[in-house]
Amino acid sequence: MSDNNSRLVYSTESGRIAEEKKPTERPKGDGVVRIQRQTSGRKGKGVCLITGIDADDATLTALAAELKKKCGCGGALKEGVIEIQGDKRDLLKTLLEAKGMKVKLAGG
Repeated sequence: MSDNNSRLVYSTESGRIAEEKKPTERPKGDGVVRIQRQTSGRKGKGVCLITGIDADDATLTALAAELKKKCGCGGALKEGVIEIQGDKRDLLKTLLEAKGMKVKLAGG
């Protein structure tokens, strides 16, 4: 019985079978860092999303920590996207341009 929807969950020989996780690769950017403001799904609270930075997770975590410290607010790193709380797009743009990145303000 070969069904695409069936999978082995438990085996009497080895117990529970863990599902293989495929590493998700982030899409490569075009060299432009985009900063956009988003409020949808956040109960009216605005956040700035920074996308397009081609770096590994350790570098992004350090960059996010530095940006949060310089802006004096909270934030997070989720799936390669840096989230900074509040509308700090202009400050973020100047900070990232000082690091030599090409920055665009995206969205409204």
